[in-house]
Amino acid sequence: MTISLVILENIAAIAMALMVDRIRWFKNLFRSIFYFPTLLSGIVMGFVWAMILNYNFGVVNKILDAVGLGGWTVDWLGDPKYAMLSIILSTVWKGAGYYMIIYLAGLQGIPADLSEAASIDGANGWQQFRYITFPLLAGSMTVCMVLSMISALKIFDQIAVMTDGGPGFATETLTYIIYKVGFGELRQGFGTALAMVLFVIILIITVIQVKILRKREVQY
Repeated sequence: MTISLVILENIAAIAMALMVDRIRWFKNLFRSIFYFPTLLSGIVMGFVWAMILNYNFGVVNKILDAVGLGGWTVDWLGDPKYAMLSIILSTVWKGAGYYMIIYLAGLQGIPADLSEAASIDGANGWQQFRYITFPLLAGSMTVCMVLSMISALKIFDQIAVMTDGGPGFATETLTYIIYKVGFGELRQGFGTALAMVLFVIILIITVIQVKILRKREVQY
């Protein structure tokens, strides 16, 4: 789940940042629309998506029925094959806008002369992004990937509201287990030990991640 969230959130954030940076009309409107989900708390977001993905009256299954794809309707939160996917996609929807702002700041800090020179030399849009924009976003990417990794490892609100760790144990995370053990089973000592394990895991992964990502940062 953590790997999927880090990858998907950053891909979505870069795509939205590029769109907002390049469009001429309604730039502030799109920026607000993309950023709005981050203003919702995890609890509120969880309730909203639990309603959207509900098997009986959820919007997703209703739309599938309406367009003649009733055979594709599934219990998004009650089927172990789809429950974690539903958590991941809803979390990407909520978090990508926050990272978009960081990438947008990085894009606006890239000198326009570089893209203009590349365009004169015959580079197309993809080549400009691959060889100019993407390398120069490395600093922003370091920040966003570290923050998204930490957020993914300690995710709790959405799981507590949408699936309660189920079905079975399909969506249980270490953070949710800490809550269940510490508050549900009143084993505070064990819960505290698990919390320390989570802290060590986050610390180790963060240090490794920063060292790796720092190596690809370039100066301009």
